[in-house]
Amino acid sequence: MIDRRALLAAGLAASVGKSLSATAARAAEAGILRIGYQKNGILVVAKQQGVIEERLKPLGISVRWSEFSFGPPLLEALGLGAIDFGQTGDAPPVFAQAAGADLVYAAAQPGGGSGSAILLPVGSPVKTLADLKGRRVAFAKGSSAHNFTVAALESAGLGYGDIEPVLLGPADAAAAFARGSVDAWTVWDPYYAIAQKAPGTRILVEVSQITRTNNYFLANRTFATQQGATLQAVIDVLGQVAVWCEANRPDVAAALSKVTNVPLDASRRAVDRITFTIAPMSAEVVAEQQRVADRFLGLGLIAKPVRIADALWTARGGAPASKG
Repeated sequence: MIDRRALLAAGLAASVGKSLSATAARAAEAGILRIGYQKNGILVVAKQQGVIEERLKPLGISVRWSEFSFGPPLLEALGLGAIDFGQTGDAPPVFAQAAGADLVYAAAQPGGGSGSAILLPVGSPVKTLADLKGRRVAFAKGSSAHNFTVAALESAGLGYGDIEPVLLGPADAAAAFARGSVDAWTVWDPYYAIAQKAPGTRILVEVSQITRTNNYFLANRTFATQQGATLQAVIDVLGQVAVWCEANRPDVAAALSKVTNVPLDASRRAVDRITFTIAPMSAEVVAEQQRVADRFLGLGLIAKPVRIADALWTARGGAPASKG
């Protein structure tokens, strides 16, 4: 069986995102940087090491951390102004930007979303992606798993309408997968790493076999405009953490396990799949993200076109003016 206790622990933060509302919106707080993070990756390591706090202390800035179970609620918080900075995969900022969230892309983690897979439950008759036609596939709406699912279907000559999407957050999807009420589950680490070790669970395809997926560091536009020096300092520190992570993967796994309570073996599997390097929003990365936005627009899953170039931030130039 899937380690449901571990999956439950990994999903507890869902309530954080669900509890956010317009009443939580507020302007950036003087002297406090509010960071949203998930249970995997560079931000967790930075939190464990206290390096952002160390860098910002001479500037008179403290750090407040908020945990989220996946990207869409994190970006809801960012758009509301309830947090200033966070990291997600490729699809969440597209959906957020289409919904009018005032955010900017501060940096990229090219290939950083490589720890995702489409999983099959014990006894599944599915052998290929084409076999998903007509079947129930679980994933979180507006998440990187959403984009991965669509890209995987396209690679097999299937359309989004050829499956029955079951839109569930990680914890609920894990429960549905465990009781056999869905035919497949698209999910990312550490949920993937936890579910992977369950007897009988099979990997249909990993995201690296389908497409390159990037992660992004995003900021609330007002915060980025008003506190650009703070944002640049954080990106610089995270770049250093990324270099350390690439060279110290066993220590990264231990740190992630300690902070998140995800079992060490699952953390090790997740860490082995991560590309930690942080880079600017290059023309190539912007083009890749634009293709994600265009894919969702073409499917009618976002209501209006999104231009990634309208939401880029640079340290010297600040955030570009909003273009609607």
